[in-house]
Amino acid sequence: MAPNHRQTSSSSDKSDPRYATMDDRKRKRMISNRELARRSRQRKQKQLEDLMAETSRLQIENNAITQRINAASQNYIALESANNILRAQEIELSDRLKSLTSILKIVQQEEDDVSRGASMKINHWQLPCPLPPIMASSDMFQF
Repeated sequence: MAPNHRQTSSSSDKSDPRYATMDDRKRKRMISNRELARRSRQRKQKQLEDLMAETSRLQIENNAITQRINAASQNYIALESANNILRAQEIELSDRLKSLTSILKIVQQEEDDVSRGASMKINHWQLPCPLPPIMASSDMFQF
């Protein structure tokens, strides 16, 4: 019997002004919920667009940094190659300087001996150590 009572009361509810205001509140709440859901979707869409824009910006920045790193690496390789050439030339020049210093000492000793009247012990054209040619060039260490 209770269900019959509810059915009769629900059919009479639509005519009751109290229930009309409840239906109006439900309708307003439904409209309000739809509006909130729409704004929430818009916020999420904007957040997604912002994240996509930031991703794009960071990729561009990453590419620029990668290019700068590559350029710096190439400069480093070129400078390292030039530095190796200079080190090889420095070693050769140092050896040549030692050789020339030794020749100068021998020549000075010979001049001292000649000035004292002693006979020359070696021929000036026969040096105790031959002068090595400088072999390093800028083409040797290029990659």
